[in-house]
Amino acid sequence: MKSIEHLNRVFEHPELMVMGHAQSAADHNLGLGWLYYAQVRVTRPQTVVCIGSWRGFVPIVLGRALADNADGGHLHFIDPSMVDDFWADPQRTQAWFAGFGVDHVTHHLMTTQAFVQSDAYRALGPVGLLFVDGMHTAEQARYDFEAFEALLADDASVFFHDSVRRLRSPIYGKDKVYEHSVVDYIHALRQDPRYQLMDYAHGSGVTLLRRAPPPPPTEVTLTKSAMAGGAATPAPPPAPAPA
Repeated sequence: MKSIEHLNRVFEHPELMVMGHAQSAADHNLGLGWLYYAQVRVTRPQTVVCIGSWRGFVPIVLGRALADNADGGHLHFIDPSMVDDFWADPQRTQAWFAGFGVDHVTHHLMTTQAFVQSDAYRALGPVGLLFVDGMHTAEQARYDFEAFEALLADDASVFFHDSVRRLRSPIYGKDKVYEHSVVDYIHALRQDPRYQLMDYAHGSGVTLLRRAPPPPPTEVTLTKSAMAGGAATPAPPPAPAPA
């Protein structure tokens, strides 16, 4: 199976075994990556947006799932390469993804703030899956989500990484240590009845958000009056079973 062959290459790169997705090279375990892969395979989005990635673990897994769907899905990867210059060279970036069989990805070397001003943003169709894994502050997670909220398909999935606890990160340098606070934004989203959220507290944690389904319709019994244009009468509760 080509997908397994390509995904197994992930385990050859130690830099893809970090950053809190509960991966394990020893037993070829993608950890939370299985969840990301399965979500794309089950929901079959045509447009996927991934914001941020250290060395590409998430866009590689999402891209492989899109490839295996074989129905023309495309991945937009947004990362300004602020930690280092890993994503700075377009040819190197494309070659890196191609090594994992991911060739239907467009990298946007910019922040989300810059991307929303671009022609690429204006050309996006409905977004079927959004993965938020950028700066990891509550404020930036909010911006990332709200930048795409109006573009989300009705059945879209949204993942927020580093979402279940606070922690301090020196990734931008020892003199620029800051606190991951996505969990605070997740708490705010839980108060919004429009959404359902589920946490997976493995690794650095990820939260899956989807739109809440509408409430089930109230069962009614159509009386002669209702059929003639009057109001329907709610169905009575079932009679108790005889003792």
